[in-house]
Amino acid sequence: MSNTLYWGNVKHRGMTFTLVRHKEALCFVGLPNQSHDSIVKWTQSHFPHHDLVHVDGEIGQLAVQLKTYLDGEVDHLDGPLELHGTQFQQAVWDALCAVPFGETRTYSQIAENLRKPSAVRAVGAAIGANPLPIFVPCHRVIGKDGKLTGYRGGIELKASLLLLEARRKKMMSCHMN
Repeated sequence: MSNTLYWGNVKHRGMTFTLVRHKEALCFVGLPNQSHDSIVKWTQSHFPHHDLVHVDGEIGQLAVQLKTYLDGEVDHLDGPLELHGTQFQQAVWDALCAVPFGETRTYSQIAENLRKPSAVRAVGAAIGANPLPIFVPCHRVIGKDGKLTGYRGGIELKASLLLLEARRKKMMSCHMN
């Protein structure tokens, strides 16, 4: 049914991620420190008149992709995604997807890439509104001074995702030589 959102939890190394899909596309990722109430509130705001239905077990191929990424076995996630946002948010999220695996960019660099160098705060707000963290890799954006800054999942999770990517990238380059 097209007016139904399905959700399921993905458990990985003591963390629980909540994936929400509309039809077959992923539309929201709840990170480990997010309450179920905040996920319900997001879905009601972005998908009014939709039922939110829990699916037994895990949420299919999307869960498998997330687990293999978190295990450091893949360097990209390519599940079908459904992103709802303003034109500017969409542009920022596209820019996030263009940041290569294992690399980082600053908020200023993202703004400059969008040809809106004075829109650094707006870029930060759009990144904060990213409904698909990890799949749309907002964890790859750092402060101008190189420090890790805001992340819905917490700085510790952001740091672990960046470390995971750095290790995988190093391992991949060793195998290529």
